[in-house]
Amino acid sequence: MAWFSSPSDATTRLATAGYLADAATATTSFLAGALEKPLLVEGPAGVGKTELAKAVSRATGADLVRLQCYEGLDEARALYEWNYKKQLLRIQAATDGQAWEETHDDIFSEEFLLTRPLLTAIRRDAPTVLLIDEVDKTDVEVEGLLLEVLSDFQVTIPELGTVAATRRPFVVLTSNASRELSEAVKRRCLYLHLDYPDTEREKEIVTSQVPDLDDKVATQLVTAVARLRDLELKKAPSIAESVDWARTLLALHIDDLDAKAIDDTLGVVLKHSSDTERAVRELKLR
Repeated sequence: MAWFSSPSDATTRLATAGYLADAATATTSFLAGALEKPLLVEGPAGVGKTELAKAVSRATGADLVRLQCYEGLDEARALYEWNYKKQLLRIQAATDGQAWEETHDDIFSEEFLLTRPLLTAIRRDAPTVLLIDEVDKTDVEVEGLLLEVLSDFQVTIPELGTVAATRRPFVVLTSNASRELSEAVKRRCLYLHLDYPDTEREKEIVTSQVPDLDDKVATQLVTAVARLRDLELKKAPSIAESVDWARTLLALHIDDLDAKAIDDTLGVVLKHSSDTERAVRELKLR
């Protein structure tokens, strides 16, 4: 399938799916589909990296398969593993006259295979978006597991052979840049860097998600969020939290985001006591 027919088509369809893509994001998303290459999206937490993959899934009607990365992730959780309990039961149930070779062939078959996200995405015939989320949180060794998938869209299972994709998934890798990814992984991907938007862009995003928000309050909100991000907090407010803040103000019928209103609702966007204390001190909210 053609994921997007052009960058402008990507812009339109992603917007319909609730994601306002800038020119670079739309162009790179189009190219990832057209060239059938994985897309590595890097940037700080909360700028819309994961949401981009979800939006591509919604915009194209493809199913989303997600591999959430974390420290300690291994092949059994990323690719596949064998159902050892079921294999043991099969061995115990084998007749005395059955040769071990025959039993071995039985237990290492499709019936006993547990597929994980990478293999699941490779084996699917339907259009699929594969999201490999926060890949920088894994150990360096895990990147080796990804290379065969990202290069040839195939997985080798020693007992069964090589499983190649009949339909290549749309692959999105996200990274918060907590560590440098290997050049081998980067070389196989298109690259997109996302950062926090400027106030006008963020206002456009917020009002698209919360259309009933008063224009003046929306302007005050994105200005306040920008000031908070300038404070170098432990966790800067994400775009999603800006939207949550807008919904909070709407629910409370706040029509003027003054110092008291900010102070009363700051817990929506700041999630660490040290960040709240710094915001109160630097912005002189009390």
